[in-house]
Amino acid sequence: MRGSSYRSSHRIDVAGTGLTVLDRVYADGDLADEALGGSCGNVLVSLAMLHRHVVPVLALGNDDAGVRLIDEFLQAGATTQYITRRADLRSPVLAQELNTALGQHHFSFVCPETREELPRYQPISETELTSALSMLTRCTVFYTDRLSDSILQAMRTASAADAVIFFEPSDIKEDGLFEEALRLATILKYSEDRLGERLGDHLTDCVSIVTYGAAGLEVRGGGETIWCEAIDAPQVLDTCGSGDMVSVGVIDWMLGNSFCTSRLKATDLLEGIVAGQRLAAENCAYTGARGLFKKRGAEYVRGILSNHSSSY
Repeated sequence: MRGSSYRSSHRIDVAGTGLTVLDRVYADGDLADEALGGSCGNVLVSLAMLHRHVVPVLALGNDDAGVRLIDEFLQAGATTQYITRRADLRSPVLAQELNTALGQHHFSFVCPETREELPRYQPISETELTSALSMLTRCTVFYTDRLSDSILQAMRTASAADAVIFFEPSDIKEDGLFEEALRLATILKYSEDRLGERLGDHLTDCVSIVTYGAAGLEVRGGGETIWCEAIDAPQVLDTCGSGDMVSVGVIDWMLGNSFCTSRLKATDLLEGIVAGQRLAAENCAYTGARGLFKKRGAEYVRGILSNHSSSY
């Protein structure tokens, strides 16, 4: 945390908000699965399955998709009291079309069966923010992958209470908000392919995790730059969720270790990053963003993060 040692006595491990959708997975043209997805949703529910105390702050629709998303959080063990269901919203749905022979996927907000537009993600409003403000002062890590006025205020609140701010943007749409979000971030994680050119000139005090797809990633911070080669996947059926698994590894490692984020360096996070890379590699052998969790279970995943899985 900023200016003080990490305090494991916090009652809440991770609070977060951002892209959380119902993923409809079409494998080789056929509907194969429906599951909670989106980077924020995937990271939070994965950490909950690993028995971390996770509190999502979200605005969903009063519809069947919203019920399904909340149910997945509940089954994982997350606290759902700060998820609002609103009649004026439709819960977001995202189609993932997967080619298992090539191990490739793409996403669309158009239903491949009906060609109709699918409902899109909406950030939390002031209503959801106000409800969660007290809780945000008690979280150890705050995670977000999206920005809005209310999300930025949530970041300010958590940061002022010494939470680690894990910011994982996929785009830069609100430049004014983005500049402040960078100043608040403890850890910034982004794709070089998507944002490298736009973020290259930004100087920040945080540790940056810059991903380069299948090649690996780079960790920057405290005057250090460290390259981490990607870990070979045992099999590649689906790379969806691989980047999220790296985030899960880093956050899970932070929750189990003590350090001072006001002097955080690239080397401080290496063990957690490599643990996340191991998890990302093995998850590629399964379809879906959390295919490994579904097929092998959370205890097997815990073994990978601890580096005592039988696969290694």
